[in-house]
Amino acid sequence: MAIPDAPSWRCGRPRYDQAMRIAGVQAAPAYLDRKGTIAKVVASMAEASAGGAQLVAFPETFVPGYPHWVDITDGATWEAADQKAAFSQYLAAAVDIDGSEFAEVITAARDLDLFTYVGVAERSPSHGSVYCSLVAIDPTHGVVGLHRKLKPTFGERLVWADGDGHGLRVHDYAGWRVGGLNCWENWMPLTRAAMYAQGPQLHIATWPGSPWLTKDISRFIAREGRLYVLSVGAVLRAEHIPADFPLRDKMMAVGDRFGSGGTMIVGPDGRTITGPLKDEETIVYADIDLDLVRRERHNFDPTGHYSRPDVLQLKVDRTRREPAQFE
Repeated sequence: MAIPDAPSWRCGRPRYDQAMRIAGVQAAPAYLDRKGTIAKVVASMAEASAGGAQLVAFPETFVPGYPHWVDITDGATWEAADQKAAFSQYLAAAVDIDGSEFAEVITAARDLDLFTYVGVAERSPSHGSVYCSLVAIDPTHGVVGLHRKLKPTFGERLVWADGDGHGLRVHDYAGWRVGGLNCWENWMPLTRAAMYAQGPQLHIATWPGSPWLTKDISRFIAREGRLYVLSVGAVLRAEHIPADFPLRDKMMAVGDRFGSGGTMIVGPDGRTITGPLKDEETIVYADIDLDLVRRERHNFDPTGHYSRPDVLQLKVDRTRREPAQFE
């Protein structure tokens, strides 16, 4: 997709509370290569910035990739040597948020003046587990959000640990309030309600690459929350799987396409602006307008005037869950 002309209001990076250009990167990672994928993230950030974007989002666990093998290679087989080897390789390629390599993304966000959401496989402090995490990076303040997926879905539970509510937060940027969730968390009613209660006007939904998943729920969230939704998914084909990956042959026996995108942008009135795009590697853009969010909330605000906190209430625990407390 050709990079559109940058809007005139972006010159000099002004901060208006009405208009913002957003971008979603639909691409393939350098699979299981942390350093290579981070380099691709930084390059895509530069391209999105050149296209006029003030905010960019990447897919679920884009760095270093989604564990597609689990559900198609008997991932639950006990003591299987190839499954252990695959997990070891994934754990070794996982991201340390405070590491020098990921610092390149934080630096790029600062230098490009670009708010960035990037999905990562985050290595736990124990260095023996992996979280599916969504990192929010403010160009001025650095990492402002680190949300660990609350409940890995189905086979994901074989490679990802449970997260917590610490990252269920909405962030202020350029006059907007922005939040995000990982994949099937977007289907969890109470999790959506926790986000809506913080007044987001733009919601980021990250996916491994599934147009059939993103199409309906993206429009539903936009309509329910009366906000913009940027859903972003990855692409992964046979040629992206490293030759030395222990389960490569088993994956190839099933097919040659494992992630097919699904990136799309929806307005607060539920109308699709673009997508869902399938298979191609591209960056999608949209110029979004805060006025339309306000207009749509005239007759419905799910945690505002169209709520009954005297009857129904939600309690959210934001405690960061760690296995030990050191004093």
